Amino acid sequence: MHTEPVIEACDLVKQYKGITAVAGVDFQVCRGECFGLLGPNGAGKSSTVKMIYCFSPVTGGTIKVLGMDVREQPRQIKARLGVVAQENNLDPELTVMQNLLSYAGFYGIPPDAARQRAQELLNFFELADRAGQKVDTLSGGMKRKLTIARGLINNPDILILDEPTTGLDPQARHMVWQRLNNLRDRGVTLLLTTHYLDEAHQLCDRLVIMYGGKILEQGTPHELVAKHIGSEVVEVGRGSAEAGSIIGQVAQLIRGHLVVGDILYLYPVDGRELMRELGRLRLTRLSLRPGTLEDVFLKLTGKGLGEV
Repeated sequence: MHTEPVIEACDLVKQYKGITAVAGVDFQVCRGECFGLLGPNGAGKSSTVKMIYCFSPVTGGTIKVLGMDVREQPRQIKARLGVVAQENNLDPELTVMQNLLSYAGFYGIPPDAARQRAQELLNFFELADRAGQKVDTLSGGMKRKLTIARGLINNPDILILDEPTTGLDPQARHMVWQRLNNLRDRGVTLLLTTHYLDEAHQLCDRLVIMYGGKILEQGTPHELVAKHIGSEVVEVGRGSAEAGSIIGQVAQLIRGHLVVGDILYLYPVDGRELMRELGRLRLTRLSLRPGTLEDVFLKLTGKGLGEV
């Protein structure tokens, strides 16, 4: 992976009618990586990417994309980006192939070159046998793959995906993930927003965790889990009432703890040793599991992604 930044955001701010959606964020996306904006709905993820692809004006701060300022060279930037919005805004009156060819026309791609590129993309996304069918005949997963294929028709330097698998069933989500991983392996720079923890783990080389328009943390998924949680988490069900007593007795065996609702989360130095000690305390509602990005988010905000 290269270290050359292709997106640079500095003190980036977005306000809508006096409401701050993005509150002074800083990050860089490097060429060839998959970079994620992880957070709940309303965290400021979509507002951020809309400024990056020049759809929404910047209120404050700066964004440079491929070395160009979004305020000064939006047309040149748009020509080198592929964008996959949250909604499948395909034309239902056109066939699968026609959707790609009509979009290629927006970029001034010659007809023969457009058809060749469209066929390559349909092959890559395993949609070639659907080329002559109307979009309405496709499954949700196929529509999403076609939307991503359309975002690649101009052979962009950066592909931006806003919540790429929302609304898809698990099988379709995994199919889309596979294709996105293949694109990254081919050197395509990916920038995606998501509120799915497993999606961020599956796809992202690096990510930022957004909440309330701010960046709480950034790094690789492994780095963030190791820094804030460690490799393991012990959950003590109905442990909140006795949290003080429990922590006092196992303080030497944990790196930290968190109480959320009825559950006491313990971050052990050694999970099995802590489980043995908790067993001696006759606690029964115990579970030991690997640490995840959900735990990081929970520790940083006191809430799970699904609760916000």
